[in-house]
Amino acid sequence: MDQMIGSWAFIIGVLIAILGGIFAPMLAEQAAWITLVLVILGLIVGFLNIGDKEIPGFLMAAIALMLVGSADLEIIDKVIAPVGTYLASIVTNIVAFVAPAALIVALLEVYKLASTPKGTTAK
Repeated sequence: MDQMIGSWAFIIGVLIAILGGIFAPMLAEQAAWITLVLVILGLIVGFLNIGDKEIPGFLMAAIALMLVGSADLEIIDKVIAPVGTYLASIVTNIVAFVAPAALIVALLEVYKLASTPKGTTAK
């Protein structure tokens, strides 16, 4: 059941991030609420979806997504007018969704590593 909730949280989070980015000008008054929903969904994904085997890959992908979020994507507007603005808005929403999940996963991993006696392997 937890896996199903986590899977739906992921799908809904990605859809909200994309649609919220595309319709950002029309949803400007709801931007804070959209971000709050993305953060909550990200926390759910972080707690329910990422198992021990997925931790390194997930954290690497999260870092990559957050780095893309720091890029100046709006420069694309100089070539194709609204595309850069939409991309920047979508990526900002995706970062708002992924960052809380990465925080939870990273904290859980740090806890596991810190609570494991020296010389043994964390499980």
